[in-house]
Amino acid sequence: MSELRTSANQPIVDVRNLEVTFVSRDSTVNAVNGVNFTLQPGEVLCILGESGSGKSVTLRALMRLLPRQAQISGCVTVGGKDVLSLTERKLADLRGSEIAMIFQEPAVSFDPIYTVGRQITESIRRHENVSGAEAQQRALDLFERVQIPSPERRLRAFSHELSGGMRQRAMIALALACQPSVLLADEPTTALDATVQIQILLLLRELQRELGMAVIFVTHDVGVAVEIADRIAVMYAGRFVEIGPTKKIINSPQHPYTKGLLSSTVNSSSRGKRLKAIPGSPPDMTQLPIGCAFGPRCDHVHPACRAQVPAETQLAGVDDYMVRCLLADGPLELT
Repeated sequence: MSELRTSANQPIVDVRNLEVTFVSRDSTVNAVNGVNFTLQPGEVLCILGESGSGKSVTLRALMRLLPRQAQISGCVTVGGKDVLSLTERKLADLRGSEIAMIFQEPAVSFDPIYTVGRQITESIRRHENVSGAEAQQRALDLFERVQIPSPERRLRAFSHELSGGMRQRAMIALALACQPSVLLADEPTTALDATVQIQILLLLRELQRELGMAVIFVTHDVGVAVEIADRIAVMYAGRFVEIGPTKKIINSPQHPYTKGLLSSTVNSSSRGKRLKAIPGSPPDMTQLPIGCAFGPRCDHVHPACRAQVPAETQLAGVDDYMVRCLLADGPLELT
């Protein structure tokens, strides 16, 4: 595994006041608005939220994989390296070897004119001083590790010749090719059917534990978050509104948006009950409200909520638990 320089109890990823805006002639989209979090070695953090909340943009900002019109500010540190200040050469060295990404659509992530095996061996040889034969053997071992049947034949295949599940496994193999310490997974099971989704989730969790990687997993599916995460960060309108241990967030959510997500999710206890959907729609990211972005959809909104964006509050008596709500840990109860 790539050796990133981190001392005991030092996070392998440290993000402070991350902001991402997309500027065009017609509008400015405030996609990420002051995100703060840390990731410890070997930890799995899941970013949970509706489509358009800024989850994928946050993930891509960690590797600077955003288009030119994106303006990124704040501080992003991976293994002690300031990602936002790295030169393009240093950034290319970092990607793949120390931090890697599994994309949402493997069908468009692989180059269609080269075999998947060639693309994996090329990545290995780009970052490590090994022969072509050794890189080929490493690629074969990776295909076996991610449980691709007939791995020798699949290495010679083009991406369009693989099924959706096998393409995703091949994408995982590519991400793991240089044994990164940090793995980013951008909704890697969204395009797959339910049975294959479960297989991929179990595979990712098994590989994460085996290799000791730190993982940031993006999803809009509460069930997926519960299955794979040590901690959950709930995202709304480009901000983390709640972040804490998975069990605490699922059993005792503090933010109204988190409660809405959980109450609108089908589970074993919802049989015969009407699901309670969150009213309204997510805000226009080009015209965010002055106060709490969730205010227009919240049953507990107060005039103070419309006056200012709630600050991050650490809950009293709960370690490593943040919620961004004026009512949290205050005199009024969220019911």
